Amino acid sequence: MSQTSLPTLGIDLGTTNCALAVADGERPPAAMPIPQVVGPGELADLATLPSFLLLATSDEVDPKGLALPWAGEARSCVGAFAAARGAELPHRLVSSAKSWLCSPTIDRNAAVLPWRGASRDVADDGERVSPVNASARYLAHLRAAWDDAHPDTPADELDVVLTVPASFDAAARELTVAAARQAGLDRITLLEEPLAAFYAYLASHPAWRQEIGPGDVVLVCDVGGGTTDFSLIEVTEEGGELGLTRIAVGDHILLGGDNMDLALAAGVARDLAAQGKTLDAWQHRALTQACRRAKETLLSPQGPESLPITIASRGSRLLGGTVRAELQRAQVLAQLVDGFFPVVELTARPTRRPGAGLRELGLPYAHDPAITRHLAELLSRHGRTPTAVLFNGGVMKAEALRARVREVLRAWTGAELTELRGSDLDLAVALGAASYGQLRHRARAGGTGLRIRSATARAYYIGIESSMPAIPGFPPPVRALCVAPQGLEEGSTVELPDDELGLVVGEPVSFRFFSSTTRKDDAAGVLLEEDEPDLVELDPVEQTVPAHEGRQAGDLVPVRLSAHVTEVGTLELWCTARDRGERGERYRLEYSVRERP
Repeated sequence: MSQTSLPTLGIDLGTTNCALAVADGERPPAAMPIPQVVGPGELADLATLPSFLLLATSDEVDPKGLALPWAGEARSCVGAFAAARGAELPHRLVSSAKSWLCSPTIDRNAAVLPWRGASRDVADDGERVSPVNASARYLAHLRAAWDDAHPDTPADELDVVLTVPASFDAAARELTVAAARQAGLDRITLLEEPLAAFYAYLASHPAWRQEIGPGDVVLVCDVGGGTTDFSLIEVTEEGGELGLTRIAVGDHILLGGDNMDLALAAGVARDLAAQGKTLDAWQHRALTQACRRAKETLLSPQGPESLPITIASRGSRLLGGTVRAELQRAQVLAQLVDGFFPVVELTARPTRRPGAGLRELGLPYAHDPAITRHLAELLSRHGRTPTAVLFNGGVMKAEALRARVREVLRAWTGAELTELRGSDLDLAVALGAASYGQLRHRARAGGTGLRIRSATARAYYIGIESSMPAIPGFPPPVRALCVAPQGLEEGSTVELPDDELGLVVGEPVSFRFFSSTTRKDDAAGVLLEEDEPDLVELDPVEQTVPAHEGRQAGDLVPVRLSAHVTEVGTLELWCTARDRGERGERYRLEYSVRERP
């Protein structure tokens, strides 16, 4: 069977839920139900796989009850039962692994999850995993589920399109690929989630040209469990043919359903405190998990008017051994709509409060929870006004939240925006990923299909230390060299001008990296001062570049730089020695290989 005739898998590796879809031949993409443990010894096929990993002991959960069709008894599980039992065992539950995957405050390859933080009431025992490994376990479950149902076309032989937030930097993208390979998926292509949502819309609306046309700008508003992702896509026309071009993406904003769960939990805890009932750290974590489940139920189209919450006590401080509370649907809507989607002016900007001198290490959540202020900043920065909006992400399933965003956009633009109705918001990203893979197959076979021109969403720069005599109290200045212009297409390589640059080999050195979403006109080779306001400094990379034969540790090798955007969607930087002629001495700068502790 030829590769182009094989099915393509689309995977949404979500903060709160994962989904799997398949595109086979010319048939429209379809979501695949995912078998998983839903209770001790009980299996069910669900539309999504909740992104939770339970690492319970055998005293807490019987390993026999975690058996899957493709595996025997197990000490851990992912999915629905992990989320449900984890609400009672929060110290054994891994959640938000995707958010940790892009957090520069930790070593993302280290076993740090479940995150203990500054908690002192939880024993530091039991299994712990890295964000990469947790992500790999979700992907491994999806792969095993597919292989069990389709033994003749195992996933490791198929093209897999795996989605990431548009705001993921180069390090987070490479770590996502590493997780996929750890799960046994090698034929990976990355696709940004807002683009995947738009591909799902195109696949389900063949007559989309009747809704949008040349000059329209579509805002993809993607609010998921852990991130808020904005993208602007422009409808263009060339030679009478319509095209689509992604023209802007938002910053990486750790703001989404997780924040809403914490807000609801804080409100319940405040009400309990007013009744004289206090919760310890363990119960706060359990309360947050309970609020997560209650929120999803209350905000569903046929959700109840209220829902009870029960939190078990581990001690005797609380009368009756159990804490009970209740969430009202109207209360939840008011708290989330006004708290996270307030009506603001287009000139509004997110507040950035100064941080305390000492803080607990943890996820770098956005300081300002107002999603509409972050949106105002994006639109003002890029000076483009949307004429249509496509919602995505589980949070945006609530009509009240979508209505508030439409209200705010209408006030900003002075016009009613067209709301593009996409696929099921829980499945759209996976369906769009499979559709994108289908288009790639069609192109390889000589066919045609509409693809969104996206390329790199940022320009990337590397720090170059100036050569100057030592001056007490003044380190050598560093300038930012553009190595990858914004808009560099997948599979493209750009050679930088042959400047007088030298690479230190054979000893530990530090590389500084920068990026910008606004400097669209910078060409490869442009030099900027490091304090240029449009530059955002990324994580430095500590690396020892191995010395080739004939080189000594500490040698400064004259090199020329090149940047390559792989077909996978990651960025590679290469240094080629200029003093070795045709010998091909090349060094790769391994961005994201080593993590800061």
